[in-house]
Amino acid sequence: MGWYSEEFGASHEGTVRAVLADGGEPKPVYFDVVSGSHVPAVSDWWIYDGTCGAPRAAGLRGSCSCGWRGARHQPIDWAATPDLRDVDTDPLYEDWARHIAEVDARSVPLPLGLEGLLGQLDEQLELLANDAPLAALRAVALLEGVARRVGGDAAEATLTDQVPWETVGQALGMTADEARAHLRRYRPRY
Repeated sequence: MGWYSEEFGASHEGTVRAVLADGGEPKPVYFDVVSGSHVPAVSDWWIYDGTCGAPRAAGLRGSCSCGWRGARHQPIDWAATPDLRDVDTDPLYEDWARHIAEVDARSVPLPLGLEGLLGQLDEQLELLANDAPLAALRAVALLEGVARRVGGDAAEATLTDQVPWETVGQALGMTADEARAHLRRYRPRY
């Protein structure tokens, strides 16, 4: 159960992380549940309660798949919280949401008119999906065509201009490798 930003996707998936007393993060816990070569590993924050071979977490913090870690360490009061799943993680989500706002601020800005139009389009399509789902599907198919065409043109221009992948990544709020894969969706021949 993580946090997801629709705009930045897998580049910035957020989650709660366990923090040990020394400030580090615990390694995954391996459970030998069956015979064979595959031993499943678990690193979900709530597993670090000191049982089943897992270390006991001293606190929690927000994290992101991009490597960001929240500065806030939320201590765990084990006397009041025997089950980590009962801990209020809303403050950690708020830390991650601020991180996403910072990523968004570093990304290339959209023109205000376009941003407003995209918001209106989203609202209209949501209404249409409820009232006339087939019409919504037709509209989405048309939008996918526009996205492929315009995305292809923009990707081609970016490649022609030889924009460095680090610049492309920062503009899109992702790593250079993720940006390259993103552009490949529109221009698979490069």
